[in-house]
This record gives sequence, C-alpha cells and structure tokens, in this order.
Amino acid sequence: MTPRVVALGGGHGLAVTLSALRALTGEITAIVTVADNGGSSGRLRQEFNQLPPGDLRMALAALCSDDAWGRGWAEIVQHRFTSSGELNGHSLGNLLLTALWDANDDLVAGLDQVGALLKVVGRVLPMAIEPMDIEATFTIDKAGDDSRAREEVVRGQVQVATAKGRLQSLRLIPEKPQIAQAALKAIADAEWITVGPGSWFSSVMPHFLLDEEARAVAESAAKKIMIFNLKEPLTAGEYAGNSPVEHLNLVRQHLPSLHIDYAIVDRATITDERLNELSSAVSSCGGELIVADLADADVENHHDPKKLSSVFQHIFG
Repeated sequence: MTPRVVALGGGHGLAVTLSALRALTGEITAIVTVADNGGSSGRLRQEFNQLPPGDLRMALAALCSDDAWGRGWAEIVQHRFTSSGELNGHSLGNLLLTALWDANDDLVAGLDQVGALLKVVGRVLPMAIEPMDIEATFTIDKAGDDSRAREEVVRGQVQVATAKGRLQSLRLIPEKPQIAQAALKAIADAEWITVGPGSWFSSVMPHFLLDEEARAVAESAAKKIMIFNLKEPLTAGEYAGNSPVEHLNLVRQHLPSLHIDYAIVDRATITDERLNELSSAVSSCGGELIVADLADADVENHHDPKKLSSVFQHIFG
C-alpha cells in the first residue's frame, strides 16, 4: 500500500524530506512556506509582488522523476546564473515560475506546469497564495546581564532566521494570508503528515501561525511525524537556537491540540540529558521518539536522505 504523505516546511530541510519520501511513495504533497525575502526570491518578489519562488523550486526539483528527463530538468531549474548584470544570482527555475505567474494569475497552475515539465512525483503547493512576512520579537541580553536586556522586533524570513536572542513571539504579516485551498484538501486527505526539519522559526513555524492550516493539521486523521534539526547552534549559516524540546514546545504553544505519533532526532547531536527531556516531551504529545543516525557525512548539518528514508520506511511499516 502506498502511503499518502503531506510534507510541511521550506528550504533545504523540506527538500531533504521530500527526497527521502519519494523513494517510498508517489503520493506526496509538499506544502511550502512562502515568506522568503532574500536572494533571488526576494528580488523577484519585490519586483513582481508575487510569491517568492525559491523554496517552491527546490521542492519541485527534489520530487523530479528519477530518469534522465527528470534529473536533467531538475539540474536546469536549479541552475544559478553568474554574471555582472541583473541576472546574477537568479536561478532559472525562479525565473520560470515568475514568468508563468506573470502570464497567469493561477499560481497553483503555474506550479503544476513546472511539475509536469519535471515529471514530479506528487505535487508542490504553496501554504498561501499571497506573499507574506514573518515578524518576531526577541529579547537580546547584554553579556548575560538581564538588567540590560532589550527587546528587538525583526521582520522577514532572513532576518528572523539569523536573529540571536530569546524568542518572545512570532506572527505572520498579513496575519491571515489567503490559504491555498488545495493545501487544505491535501491535509484532510493525508495518511501521514511530516513536519521539518528546517529553519524552525522561519520555515517550520509559519505552518502553525496560519490558523486555518494549523487547525486542518490538528483535525486531520493523518499520523504526524516531526523531524528535528541536527544542530542546536549554527545551522547552514542561520541561527537555529533553542533545543528540540523548545522547538516542540513552541509548536504546542501555537497548537496545543496537536498529537504527534513519531518524532525523529539524530543521536549524535543531543546530550543524554536533553534526550531524556525530549523523550518525555514527545510522550506527552502521545508520540514515540525515534533516535537514529541521520547526518549526511558529506554535507555538514544536513540530514542524509537515504538514512531518513530508512527511518520513514520503518515507521510506515
């Protein structure tokens, strides 16, 4: 039996999850955060007032068909121009999606067109059909002196992902962006829902900040799998901050009714004390903690898709 899986996230973390899942099932729907404001995506978003295409492009490439056609087109859409002109830093896939959206207001149809070109396994959908921002309030300490602590409000996915301090609050701007109805249907029909890994505040949490989506996840009969990040400190140049327990508690703060069936963590990146704490936290959500070797030996701070796929296979039974 082929499991129907919905994968929530954004960026490289979601792409790894999709690569792991596609080895096990062809019924995958990626629901992607659309708050990126940096690099090529940020420039195109600002110029055309459209969705940032980068995370959507990576998800499409991760789900390309495993043949010469799919792999070839995936490589092409991931190609990034290097020049001294306006094209510098843009990827072909970003430009292709922007062109399709510029020609037709149906954003999901544009994604489906690129999906057909790549012969993707499954489908890629945006979590919302309008661009949004993430705003966070952090408490910044001065050399550990609470009396000199100050609050700092940052806005934008890049700014939130790289901010250092104690997170106080997160919100979407607009607070209720228009959700993609196809995403809600996929969540309702799913047998499994995966969450993470990724930049927790800026790629994972937006799915729980959008009330309509969060409610759909909580009400879905699907079993839920949470994949924690490999490192607590710096991850791929971004400030991950916080422990897996704190990440889980943040999700539950916004969605107290969430039931988790399985949570996956890499053994080498968590202490025994934190492991026991995490196991207890996952158990309180009704779930089982799975500890495994997940790190990619060749790409620092990234999960290995094959190792993650093996864990998924064990979970799916």
